[in-house]
Amino acid sequence: MPADIAAPEIAYPKIVGDAVFKVRGANRTYGARKALNDVNLTVGKGEMIALIGPSGSGKSTLLRSLTGLVRIDAGAGRIEAFGAALQTNGKVTDKVRGVRARIGFIFQQFNLVGRLSLFSNVMVGALAKLPVWRGMLGLWPRADQQRAMEALTRVGVAEYATQRANTLSGGQQQRGAIARTLVQGAEVILADEPVASLDPVSARKVMGALQDLNQKDGLTVIVTLHHVEYAIRYCPRVVALKAGQIVYDGPAKGLNHALLVDIYGPEIEDVLGDAPLPVAGGAA
Repeated sequence: MPADIAAPEIAYPKIVGDAVFKVRGANRTYGARKALNDVNLTVGKGEMIALIGPSGSGKSTLLRSLTGLVRIDAGAGRIEAFGAALQTNGKVTDKVRGVRARIGFIFQQFNLVGRLSLFSNVMVGALAKLPVWRGMLGLWPRADQQRAMEALTRVGVAEYATQRANTLSGGQQQRGAIARTLVQGAEVILADEPVASLDPVSARKVMGALQDLNQKDGLTVIVTLHHVEYAIRYCPRVVALKAGQIVYDGPAKGLNHALLVDIYGPEIEDVLGDAPLPVAGGAA
């Protein structure tokens, strides 16, 4: 660990039941910079985890490596997903397609096709289960159409189903992206800064939708966040990265001002001020 990083004690949670992801000794190097530096992480089924840390700390790199979108360096590092090897010796294995079919990935910029209706965008989640020609012609089975409308209702945007995606607000589009993962039948949702470009009200609706799917459906959710207050409020477990290394892995309630200053630097005091941190798990 670099000398300028204090190493708080990491209380690795005890994983009960099957592990969805196991990351062991993962490194990712870009030129002279280590985006990931000997990262070890285990994610249990049904957890909701926030990845936090300064810009460039490795949050998005770690998240994307869990689906093989980012390859870790060659060497002893290894990533397993759903009990099977996903990355070994710097290579993505032949299990990757099966793994990705079980994971819904939500991006900061929504990744919806603006000229298509919200309903059509959500139906994209069903493409992997259909013949290519049916998807290209929009000949969706009635059961899948029903699932899409149920998913849109679940996240609170069913009334916008027929509107073009590019006419919707950012929060509405992001909830549409969440609905798409439901139609996909995802067991895991990985969300990369899903609320970074949203206003506070929309951000809470998106985080609330993810929390609802975790608590009521048992989906595993891992979300990268710049907003520490959302991490504490919505995610029981928080993993903090700094300079590519995990410097905290434990309950959200274990975070305090001193630890956050260690993670982000003294500038975080300007953000935190004198107000108390949110109550962990306090969101409905």
